[in-house]
Amino acid sequence: MAQSGPLSPVQQVWAAVLWGGRGAVLAGLTAAGLDGLKGFTEPRIHLLVPDNRQIRKEPIRDPTRIPVLVHRSRRLDECDIHPVRLPRRTLLPRSLVDAAAWAPTDDRARAILAAGVQQRLVRPGDLMAALTGSAKPHRRQLIRTTLGDVAGGAEALSELDLTALLRRYRIPEPDRQVSRRDRHGRRRWLDAVWEAARLIVEVDGFWHTEAAAWWADM
Repeated sequence: MAQSGPLSPVQQVWAAVLWGGRGAVLAGLTAAGLDGLKGFTEPRIHLLVPDNRQIRKEPIRDPTRIPVLVHRSRRLDECDIHPVRLPRRTLLPRSLVDAAAWAPTDDRARAILAAGVQQRLVRPGDLMAALTGSAKPHRRQLIRTTLGDVAGGAEALSELDLTALLRRYRIPEPDRQVSRRDRHGRRRWLDAVWEAARLIVEVDGFWHTEAAAWWADM
């Protein structure tokens, strides 16, 4: 398509895939964002290509264009790519595992994995299968441990931090996301419960300090 003026974000991801050539797909946070992941802004387009592909030099820098970061993989099969969605992209479990591996910090990697489950986009088992089938990504052990904690009920980075704190001081693991009914009969979920000690811990993120959320919690 020819037009005057800058390309839209959607046009730019299409251009990135076409520029990448045969076998190139969107990946990481770029693909995950297109498939519904919220809360993670990314200033670059993540493009994944087979390890044996040669990529020609990027076009001249344009300040209106989103930069493209090319990743290579020794294992990029059709089973890793969404069969119908366009532009071509990795399946969401693979996208999230790759995004965690490519994240600038361990905390961001853990937050990405927890968010995918918390937002009901994937199940922990889907992510574990993607990790098992991958070619030894960066942070493999961290990703595996995080997925184990998420499968156990930790649904946010703050809850993962609580899990790490409990392990550091050898405090017994609580039951997670325990269901109860409030006095109006509505179902509520408790973050961490130690039944024997009659202790409940709620782990609230920063958004709980907003007036509306604070009042709803009360």
